[in-house]
Amino acid sequence: MKNKKSSPAKRDKKAAAPVRNNVITAEALEVKPDQLGWKCQDECLKFNTTDDLPGTAGIIGQPRAVDALTMALEIESVGYNVFVSGPVGTGRTTTVKNLLESTLGRLRELEDKCYVNNFRDPDQPRLLRLRAGHGHEFRRDMDEFIDFLVKNVPVLLESDTYQQRRTALVDGFKERGGSRVREFEKRIIAEGFALVQTGPLARPELAPIVEKQPVSIDALTGLAEEGKLTAERAEEIKKRYQELSVELSAIFKEVRDLEKQARDALSDLDQSFIRPVVEERLADIEERCGRPKKSHATKEDRSRLCPDAAALHDYLAEVKDAVLARPDEFLKKPPAEGEAPVPIDPFLEYRVNVLVDNSETRTAPVIFETNPNYKNLFGSIERVWDRSGQWRADFSKIKAGSMLRADHGFLVINALDALVEPGVWPALKRTLRNRQLEITGGDPYSALFGAVGMKPQPVAIDLKVIMIGDPQIYSLLASADEDFKKVFKVRADFDWVMDRDENAVNDYVQVIKALCEKEKLRPFDRSGVRAVIEHGARLAGRTDKLSTRFNIVSEVLTEADHWAGKAGAKIIAYEHVQEAINRRRDQVRLVEVKLQEAIREGTVFIDVTGTKAGQVNGLAVYDTGEYAFGIPTRITAKTGVGSAGIINIEREAQLSGPTHDKGVYILTGYLRQKFARRQPLVLSASICFEQSYGGIDGDSASSTEVYALLSDLSGLPIRQDLAVTGSVNQQGEVQPIGGVNWKIEGFFEACEARGLTGGQGVLIPKANLPNLMLRPEVVNAVRDKKFHIYAVSTIDEGIELLTGVPAGLPDERGNYPPDTVSGKVIKRLAELIELHQQFKPDKEVKKEKEKKAPKPEKKLPRRQRR
Repeated sequence: MKNKKSSPAKRDKKAAAPVRNNVITAEALEVKPDQLGWKCQDECLKFNTTDDLPGTAGIIGQPRAVDALTMALEIESVGYNVFVSGPVGTGRTTTVKNLLESTLGRLRELEDKCYVNNFRDPDQPRLLRLRAGHGHEFRRDMDEFIDFLVKNVPVLLESDTYQQRRTALVDGFKERGGSRVREFEKRIIAEGFALVQTGPLARPELAPIVEKQPVSIDALTGLAEEGKLTAERAEEIKKRYQELSVELSAIFKEVRDLEKQARDALSDLDQSFIRPVVEERLADIEERCGRPKKSHATKEDRSRLCPDAAALHDYLAEVKDAVLARPDEFLKKPPAEGEAPVPIDPFLEYRVNVLVDNSETRTAPVIFETNPNYKNLFGSIERVWDRSGQWRADFSKIKAGSMLRADHGFLVINALDALVEPGVWPALKRTLRNRQLEITGGDPYSALFGAVGMKPQPVAIDLKVIMIGDPQIYSLLASADEDFKKVFKVRADFDWVMDRDENAVNDYVQVIKALCEKEKLRPFDRSGVRAVIEHGARLAGRTDKLSTRFNIVSEVLTEADHWAGKAGAKIIAYEHVQEAINRRRDQVRLVEVKLQEAIREGTVFIDVTGTKAGQVNGLAVYDTGEYAFGIPTRITAKTGVGSAGIINIEREAQLSGPTHDKGVYILTGYLRQKFARRQPLVLSASICFEQSYGGIDGDSASSTEVYALLSDLSGLPIRQDLAVTGSVNQQGEVQPIGGVNWKIEGFFEACEARGLTGGQGVLIPKANLPNLMLRPEVVNAVRDKKFHIYAVSTIDEGIELLTGVPAGLPDERGNYPPDTVSGKVIKRLAELIELHQQFKPDKEVKKEKEKKAPKPEKKLPRRQRR
């Protein structure tokens, strides 16, 4: 009701709305049918079917993410890896794939990576980096080199020329050693000594001759006692024996030296026959896989240099030394037919392990690793169980992972999959930070089953890693790991909606066309495309937005094609899309059906007709994870004498979330600012979600709770054919909430099940009007005046609509007319204060009187008074 004495500043904006009997009319607040959702006009769709359209669908609706990805792919500096965040189904992986495909035209100088034996330290295999395609050739050349040696070394070492020179060499050394021994033997015989062979492998021993028989030197004493030899002669023989023994040792040392010289000479002989062949073959290998043969190489020749030409040269030098040092290894004959094969390759140390072969790759490699465990990402060193009963590992068992195969290119992994794998995240950070990959025996936990002692030479790598994950994972890593932003400097954040305009509609049409071609679906006519686009707006939750969750759109298209096929249609139309949408909803709404059934049968108490004080139909959203829906719930408020304030029963029962608790505190602030400016707010009130046995959170019911409190305080009944949603602030303004479409549809189904009366409806915040995208059956009911939707901006507008009584405007003194809702509330609050004063316990009254009574003057001691 308008008050002529009220100042303009005190008047609410609603005063300008049409009123009847001092109450804002329902017509003024009712939402028109054309405001309940956006309709795509056929004029925007300039085609008959999607077959008439060219297939030019690109990346749509993600300009921010595309710009970030493009920048990261173009920057070559360290740390510019990308974390792609956004909801599932927004095209994250598809966009990354499309952008990476655009880089395929960039030629890259790629490498083949090989591990070879380290002849100096076999536990630290050497890395060779060769030009793309040379790794396979190098392995083939080394295999052919070994085969050549196996076939030709025996031929060389069994040739007549070699055998003659070997025989001459051996005979020469034998003659030199034998002549020296024969001269010594001839001389000692003349002195009464002889050389005696004591065993087949023992060297000859010096023995004196007594009575024409060699005897032991220790036997001389016994012979002297027997009289066969004088004592003086025995002593002379012993003395001479010592002198000749020293000379004999020197002679045998000379013989051993001659044997060593003979071996060295034979080795030199072997090398003199083998060296030219080995050097020639290895030089050919180095020329093909390493550096050009020309001393003055041109620019084109220099471009053919392998990245590790020096390392290749050193390795081939080691191979040459190893072959020349052990030529006998190539004299062993391979097992004949029927014989058991050798379990271990006897020439394994000369083989080449090609980890990365880029012979068929000309552009930057792109690797999508779908199983990013430690082994698949970083490689491994496999172990084999040999015949000796031990685990064995060597350089040939080193295996490459995705990071090595993606070197000089791009690696795409899922963030969650990588984070849950043991040891992957620390190793990934370390590798990207140091730009160096170390291949170990496996993940850190594999050491429990026996560690591999090998430590291959680390590999310098240069690649970009693109991790795809949820915004929650990004926030967790950014806040908990200080190294995260150092190695992932770019975030490409995908939006789940895009602005709706003519270009966006055309882009949506192109997406539908592309999905039809990809999934081989029937064409869509204009009505079918219109239904899909409108569904995209509903998924977005706003009339001025379209959803970019194209995984859901793709599923709708596929299922619409199925229902079109069931109907025998060759073209997918509006009704087929609606059938697919309704069927998809019906498949997952069992919980909703059961709750609606409980309301219909009266198990859950919900009134959809009549009026009642202190009771309002609230609206709650249930989310099962795959499906969300709205259900009406009864909210009651009861007030009485006391000073306990507003009691949130859900909070007392520990069923209330923090946001709901905040909403109750805010509505208390609203009541205080409106009704406690001149008198205290003294009451005991309780608010309850009836028949609610689970947790409740959110503040979207705070306006509903205010209406229930005002109804109970004023004694005015509230219409039960209306449901309410909306949060409230301390100024009494109704704020927007989420899930408005689900809530409206939930109450509509409850009313429809009991029969629509034509007066039922829902109060929503006016700020939620852009979010309305209701199902066709609700829109049709509103158009037929069977159901109503009202948009309110303030609590006063809502309470007037619910009670049919003016909310009331204060005069200059802040007093409300007695026949308004606010006036009745003020009157009841004053009564509660008076009743509270009357029923206060004696102790409380006494304490208040003591507080109000003047305090007696405190007497000071006599000394202080002076």
